[in-house]
Amino acid sequence: MIVAMKSDATESEIEGVCEHVRALGYRPHQIKGEERTVVAVVGKAQGVDHTSEFINYPGVENVMAIQQPFKLVSRQVKSSKTIVRIGDIAIGGDELIVMAGPCSVESREQILETARAVKQSGARILRGGAFKPRTSPYDFQGLEQEGLKLLAEARRETGLPIITEVMSAEDVEMIAEYADILQVGARNMQNFTLLKKLGRAGRPVLLKRGMSSTIKEFLMSAEYIVAHGNPDVILCERGIRTFETATRNTLDLAVVPVLNELTHLPVVIDPSHATGKRSLVAPLAKAAAAIGADGLIVEVHPTPDQALSDGAQSLDLPMFEAMMQQVRRYAAIEGRYVA
Repeated sequence: MIVAMKSDATESEIEGVCEHVRALGYRPHQIKGEERTVVAVVGKAQGVDHTSEFINYPGVENVMAIQQPFKLVSRQVKSSKTIVRIGDIAIGGDELIVMAGPCSVESREQILETARAVKQSGARILRGGAFKPRTSPYDFQGLEQEGLKLLAEARRETGLPIITEVMSAEDVEMIAEYADILQVGARNMQNFTLLKKLGRAGRPVLLKRGMSSTIKEFLMSAEYIVAHGNPDVILCERGIRTFETATRNTLDLAVVPVLNELTHLPVVIDPSHATGKRSLVAPLAKAAAAIGADGLIVEVHPTPDQALSDGAQSLDLPMFEAMMQQVRRYAAIEGRYVA
């Protein structure tokens, strides 16, 4: 249930509604929009309709049931798009935000060269893996904290905020000391202990869709993070597992308009993991921009054929520059611009 307050409702009236929600054994979650505040009633309903108890409260305009199991991330709760801000960067606004960098941080020279180049081409956020979940235990697992220190150095030099993956709840606080955005990989989308911890991390979270997850399951995972106190969630489609073998995964582009109908959270596309082939990254990046995605996250490496992870899907520096030139034109179709 959501309680929509009048545009001129006072803080005292809003708190009165919140107090009654608590008295009923639920938890109030305030969502402040540009015009009004909405109080979402969070908790397991026991078949009791409390609508009549709120409709005549001072300052209340309307009371509605939420039909979806995901409450706080639903468009029913908040009709306007959530804008996730990192400094002067607004994910979900008029600018299509591009995050770019290597799959794995491998060395100081590699990450600094990449950071300088992607910034020059228009990327707004530097991506790079320090802790890497790999299918094989014998593959490169990342430089861990040393990789985080190198990312932080690249940020100091270029001014680019950094996004990096967190794999376990135990690492959240340490990685949050370095990263501007915490990324949840596809394999951890339903690691609920991690999601709860990220709700209290004080950093925006980019949540990747699990490789075999439905959109409902995807949004329920986002709900975990928001319900535990963090409203700054970015959804990322990175391809799902199907019967097709021509590409690494199958990019579900329909997810962009579907999510835009169901949720107020921003949506970005990862064309690198979706295809597994660098030749396919730019075409899908252009499609994502044209269909209304809020951003892209792309793997870029100075020498992809020598990369320690995901070299086959990584763009080299000239390819990334060419892709950015193309994406600018396609973003304009949706009335967006690229730096």
